[in-house]
Amino acid sequence: MPLFDLFWAMLWFFLLFAWIWLLISVFIDIFRSDDMGGWGKAAWTIFVIIIPLLGVLIYLIVRGGSMQQRRVDEANAKQQATNEYIRSASAGGEDVADQLTKLGSLHDSGALTDAEYESQKAKLLV
Repeated sequence: MPLFDLFWAMLWFFLLFAWIWLLISVFIDIFRSDDMGGWGKAAWTIFVIIIPLLGVLIYLIVRGGSMQQRRVDEANAKQQATNEYIRSASAGGEDVADQLTKLGSLHDSGALTDAEYESQKAKLLV
């Protein structure tokens, strides 16, 4: 196989992969869209299935901007959920630190023996 034929085969494979990715992205956007009703989703789906190239191009022209905005909103929602989880997890870590401080002060005052202190500390750190 000459090098030029290999280049063309790789190019066509890449274009096929990009086309499949684009089709999947359009179908995902059609079904995740909140501003379209069931009939609108059905119409776009049928249009994209029956006339794929023209359907995808028209979909990207008509709804491409809102498609991008939906993805940005979804990414922001995921980031906000991640930040809230990190805040809640770090607040739990402060509780453990506060409990360890109280445990240390009880041990220093003599209210806890060394064995009790070590067993309680092990429970907190697990």
